[in-house]
Amino acid sequence: MADDFDPRTVPIRTAATVMLIRDAEGADPGVEVFMLRRTGNASFAAGMYVFPGGRVDDADGAVEIEPFCHGLDDADASQQLGLESGGLSYWVAAIRECFEEAGILLADRNDGTPLVVGADDRHAVHDGELSMVDLCKRDDLVLDVSTTQYIDHWITPIGERRRFDTRFFVTETPPDQDGAHDDKETVESLWIRPEEALRVHAEGELMMMPPTIKNLNWLSGFSTASEAVAAGAAMTDVVEILPKLTFDADGKINGVSRPGDPGYEDIVVDDPQYAAR
Repeated sequence: MADDFDPRTVPIRTAATVMLIRDAEGADPGVEVFMLRRTGNASFAAGMYVFPGGRVDDADGAVEIEPFCHGLDDADASQQLGLESGGLSYWVAAIRECFEEAGILLADRNDGTPLVVGADDRHAVHDGELSMVDLCKRDDLVLDVSTTQYIDHWITPIGERRRFDTRFFVTETPPDQDGAHDDKETVESLWIRPEEALRVHAEGELMMMPPTIKNLNWLSGFSTASEAVAAGAAMTDVVEILPKLTFDADGKINGVSRPGDPGYEDIVVDDPQYAAR
C-alpha cells in the first residue's frame, strides 16, 4: 500500500556506469557511444536506453582485486570520488559491468599477447560463477583502470522506490572489441553519435533518463574519443546531483527538478506527496 511507503527509508545502493566511446567513421569528426536498451521486465529503468553499468558489488572492493588494477590504487580512486576508502571498487564495477552487459573487457595481458574475450567467460562473470579476480589470475590479466575517467555523480531522487548513488565514467573502447547486448538484462544495443541519440530521443523513439541525456550532451561537444577522455581526466570539480520529484495538483509525478532549476530549493522532500506514492 502507498501508505506503507516511507521514502526516507529506501536504501541507496552504490553503482557505476560508463560511456564506452570510439571515433565515428566517415568524413564528419565526432564520437560514437555504446548504448543498451534495458529489458521491459527490469525492476529499474525498464525499456530505457542506458550506458553499461550496475551496482557496485562487495567483490568489486575486495583487497584481492587491487593488485590486478593498473594505473590507479584505492587511495587515489577514493580521493577522486571524495571518499575515505573504497573508491577503486567503482572502477572495478564499471569494468565488470562493461564485460557482463556489453561483452567488452577493459584489460590487457601481462605478457603483451592479444586479449581473447570469450562469451562463456562473460556469462560466467555475470552469473557469479567466475570472479574478476579469478579471471585475471587464470588469464594473467590486468584491469586497465587508468584510461577510465570519472565525470559525473547522480543520486536517484527521494520518493523513488529504488535509489542509486551512481558514478559516471568515460573510456575509449579497445579497437578490436565491438560490443553486444547480453539478451538478459539488455535486449538491444547500438553505436550512435550522441547528438543523434539526443535527436531521436527528442522525437520520442529512445527513452532515456536525465543523467543519460546530460552526459550525452556533454559528450556531443568533442570531436574525438581521445579528446573526451582527456577532458574527463582533467575534471576536478565533479558535483553531486540530487534531483527532486515534482508533482501536479493531483499528487502525480509530472517532472524532475535538478539543482539550479527554478524552484528547486523550494521543493520540500518531506512533503506528504512523496509518501502518497
